[in-house]
Amino acid sequence: MSELSSHGSWPSPISADDVARGVRALAFPSVVGDEVWWEESRPEEGRRTIMRRGADGTAVELLAAPWSVGSRVHEYGGRSYRPVPRRDDKALVRMGVVFANHPDQRLYLLEQGAAEPVPLTPEPDAPAALRYADPVPGPDGRSVLCVREQHAGGTVRRSIVSVPLSGRGAQDPSAVREIVSGADFYASPAPSPDGTRLAYVRWNHPKMPWDGTELRMGLFDGDGLTGEYTIKGSSEESVVSPVWIDDSSLYAASDWPGFWNLYQVGLTGPAIALYPAEEEFHTPPGRLGDRSFCVLDSGRVVALHGDADMAPGVYDPDTLDLAPVDTDLTSWAMLDTDGRTVVGVAASPTVPWSLVRLDPESGGVEVLRRSMESVPDPAYLPVPRKATFPGRYGAPVHAHVYPPTHPEHSGTGPAPYAVWVHGGPVSHATTAFDPIRAYFTSRGIGVVDVNYGGSTGYGRSYRKRLHKEWGVVDVEDVTAVARALVERGEADPARLAVRGPSAGGYTALAAVTGDVFACGVSYFGVADLLGLVRTTHDFESRFLDTLVGLLPGFVERYRERSPINRTAEIDVPVLLLQGLEDPVVTPDQAFTMATALGGRGVPYALVEFEGEAHGFTGEKARRESLEAELGLYARVFGFEADVPPLELATEPPAPRAEPEAADGAEPLETPPGGVSAASAAEGSEAEPGPFGAGSGGAVPVAGRPGPVTGG
Repeated sequence: MSELSSHGSWPSPISADDVARGVRALAFPSVVGDEVWWEESRPEEGRRTIMRRGADGTAVELLAAPWSVGSRVHEYGGRSYRPVPRRDDKALVRMGVVFANHPDQRLYLLEQGAAEPVPLTPEPDAPAALRYADPVPGPDGRSVLCVREQHAGGTVRRSIVSVPLSGRGAQDPSAVREIVSGADFYASPAPSPDGTRLAYVRWNHPKMPWDGTELRMGLFDGDGLTGEYTIKGSSEESVVSPVWIDDSSLYAASDWPGFWNLYQVGLTGPAIALYPAEEEFHTPPGRLGDRSFCVLDSGRVVALHGDADMAPGVYDPDTLDLAPVDTDLTSWAMLDTDGRTVVGVAASPTVPWSLVRLDPESGGVEVLRRSMESVPDPAYLPVPRKATFPGRYGAPVHAHVYPPTHPEHSGTGPAPYAVWVHGGPVSHATTAFDPIRAYFTSRGIGVVDVNYGGSTGYGRSYRKRLHKEWGVVDVEDVTAVARALVERGEADPARLAVRGPSAGGYTALAAVTGDVFACGVSYFGVADLLGLVRTTHDFESRFLDTLVGLLPGFVERYRERSPINRTAEIDVPVLLLQGLEDPVVTPDQAFTMATALGGRGVPYALVEFEGEAHGFTGEKARRESLEAELGLYARVFGFEADVPPLELATEPPAPRAEPEAADGAEPLETPPGGVSAASAAEGSEAEPGPFGAGSGGAVPVAGRPGPVTGG
């Protein structure tokens, strides 16, 4: 080992360019026989495509630029494509692909061998006003069922619709038949094997899908449903991902016992728990079509289970045993099967997210494609330590600790640490390989990823710790973890940073009002809770009812917990990173926070990116944001880095126009008021204005955060 060198200045082979361009997000695999499909990002082009791997192992890109797959239902979308069987003149089955095109949100069909996709749904009256997600083949073989979201006149309406594969719906909107409507939200349309019934999930404001949903059933005649009723779920039970096992029963995941466990649900009578356990058998339902279990033709079930990190097991309904699958991959997500073969995405601390094929018989795992072609030398990758720290009143706080790691350097004394706060806030951090994390740890900066109270993976009671306590419990938990690392001699108390995306950015901004952190970094984070209420999208427009409280009754609590109103308590540098096309946490949030900080002479940097939405997907934004963050640490922690120290401002930016409310926001009868950019600079509150009714790579979709507020 060489002589000791300063933390933060260690030479690293992992560059910001490598991180920005080297990750291809892989998501939502599908399998039919020897063929596998999946979504794959193109960071250098700012789009996503569909890939197909044939029987010979050759991977082919199906959509060339400017096509880009992606749904904006709920803004976060989810599964945006589905292979569908098509018959040619010789009655041979060839798989086409139905997909949502991100720019216009219309559904298209790409026939196998066709040069261009053809539209299946009509052109909306306004851009992206008709959106579709989670398509599944209809029982007639000539249509797909999916969730549709309609935006018109400032309102949002959702339903489950049937879209003909003939393309008639592109010219005749009435050909797109509405199957069921009336609830605020829908998910997981699932026709029975004989096509006579349709199961689906629904819920209503102010609940989120992890709070309370209903699994519904109805007789399906191809045009609509009759005799609908709820077979499981309630406002206090989250039921997700129904899968039929025969014509009269299905499996679904429910958190009724406190964790998402698997149940068998019949047409009548009580549901039966398959394998009761105090662990999760499903990821949080933040994106449509994300499934954590699948049923094989043999009747066995391949199910992911665990805490924040989930691993596969094979459940046998005859023996009631759950046999683990022996694999070196420790973080799994997004399963799919054709009844024989299982595909998913998986990773480990040293293996990037990969498309994998699992043989349920042998337990063998075959890696089909990796999100990174070139992976850093494992000697530069930190080995995570799962730890539980004491929080308020001794409540447990779960976290993953990543010490500075370098094969040739070590530092003297405690290291600088960045406390990472995931988005969501109802989400979680896994131990999967993350090149961004390695970018810092290989330079001598430790990282601790905190699954604070409210995180998923640890049961419903742990999630509910954040109810009415957002901005309190999360801040206390990340602060408690930082202090614990200092007490253990691992972290330098003078060189602690806190950073997070979206909801994590909110927590980071709230945490720097204390006396623990030397700086804070907010990636598209929330600064003004009342501003978020006014401008955010419909899916999360009532999220803050649960996280903070009902408006207008709790308006003072919203003000008290908004970092924008607590800048007098901030005396450390803050970095604000923001996409200018963000519909979830709108750009005025970061700008108003910068204005308030500059108005009080607090050092800050506001870095904005044209064309970026909620979560940076472009190569330029990913590179420059990472270098800006390292530059902030270099300036505040006092080390020389391979980027210049970040330039900080102490004057407010030039004023800008106020934003309009997001589509679907409705004014309150008694407007609670908020903080404008101009008044923030002066430290006073603005006059009341019209506000809406309420509230935005955890999953292996790099750069695409999950919900408020996601990360």
